[in-house]
Amino acid sequence: MDSTALHDLLERVRGWQPFDGCALLDDVAAVLDDVPPPEEDTAQLAERLSGHLARLVTIVVASEAEQDPIVAQLVVRARTLHADLLPCGRQAAIAHLRRLGWTANELHDRLTVIRCLKEAA
Repeated sequence: MDSTALHDLLERVRGWQPFDGCALLDDVAAVLDDVPPPEEDTAQLAERLSGHLARLVTIVVASEAEQDPIVAQLVVRARTLHADLLPCGRQAAIAHLRRLGWTANELHDRLTVIRCLKEAA
């Protein structure tokens, strides 16, 4: 490898964050609870859940888990939700957060079932 390629690799390693299943489950619990999260936390939760979905989709692609039809459907849903902006209005934003949460939870569960991920405690 030349120095440019090594530098690029180093920057990617420095920016890498490991998948944290416990953080995902905490965020899912926060948005799927009977009591909606506070309005001031909505944007931050949406951003974190979108990040969880992006990491899960990356895991799917890297492990070639998209061959599983359920995973393939969840990936389509995850990509669509990831691309959507947080809607205006409290009820619409909560509905969006819950869709993000359900999709992240279902994809995480399915990847655990097919042994692409270890179960988070």
